Amino acid sequence: MSNTYSAYIPRISCKHCAHTIQMELMELPGVKSVQVDVERKGITVIYDPPASEKAIKDLLVEINYAPSSS
Repeated sequence: MSNTYSAYIPRISCKHCAHTIQMELMELPGVKSVQVDVERKGITVIYDPPASEKAIKDLLVEINYAPSSS
């Protein structure tokens, strides 16, 4: 069974942001899909190991789209 990670990312402002996030996260081994909602500034990632919530968060921080802690 796949895992789901959802987050609010305040820096999402346009389709280019969404495309960057999708392309980067899809390169993580185990990530199956990435949905980005530009209007709501949210993402939903479906993944299996070896991907993990920590790996996803770490990559988002690395590409300057850190998820909100609230």
